[in-house]
Amino acid sequence: MKPYKTVFHWSGGKDSSIALHQMLGGKGYRIDHLLTAVNRDRGRVSMHGVRIELIEKQAEQIGIPLSTLDLPDQPGMQEYNELMKEKMQNYQQQGYSHAAFGDIFLEDLKLFREKQMEEAGMIPVFPIWQGDTRDLIRQFIDDGFKAVIACAKSDKLDASFAGRLIDESFLDDLPDDVDPCGENGEYHTFVYDGPIFSEPVHFKKGEVIYREYNAPKEDDDQCGLSDERDPKKMGFWFCDLIAD
Repeated sequence: MKPYKTVFHWSGGKDSSIALHQMLGGKGYRIDHLLTAVNRDRGRVSMHGVRIELIEKQAEQIGIPLSTLDLPDQPGMQEYNELMKEKMQNYQQQGYSHAAFGDIFLEDLKLFREKQMEEAGMIPVFPIWQGDTRDLIRQFIDDGFKAVIACAKSDKLDASFAGRLIDESFLDDLPDDVDPCGENGEYHTFVYDGPIFSEPVHFKKGEVIYREYNAPKEDDDQCGLSDERDPKKMGFWFCDLIAD
């Protein structure tokens, strides 16, 4: 049986890297494209603010073509769903049948993605679903991946974590209430080297800045997307990463 033609939803971070590495080592799926959601006004990844040119360099070193889902700043849920549906239907018309994600244990997010893909006529795949996050992050390090913290949620991690490398000392310093993989949104990463790359992605660290955003009305809205916003704020430390 031919492998399924698959588009991989690529964030540029460690969970995506773990999941993609696993899928590339198997035979059931053929990853022909990477897709990254980008803030079109800022030219940065919507999730963690990494510059799109660094994501493009990742794709070059991985050797898989990259496309972007261009989003406005803080889109509403309806607008996001419509743009994603249109994008995925375009893939379906090109012969793609599956869409892969690097989610681990957020059940609401998984259900959200399944519904999104069903409406677009695509089948979702979750290669590292329900993996133990402590085992996954240690395997990430042992496999030779290298990553830097691009974004840290301020109510969980202080500014010193922004720009840190993922290594054993980082894991030792994580507070007890922070998931080892940051699966609850505590931190996001940029992966610059590892077994899926032909060469490292070169970059330099810029300034660390603090930004606040209106929180989604529902605390479990991990996509940060909602048509209703809570008056309370969510704060994040960002380390600007610049292509070198």
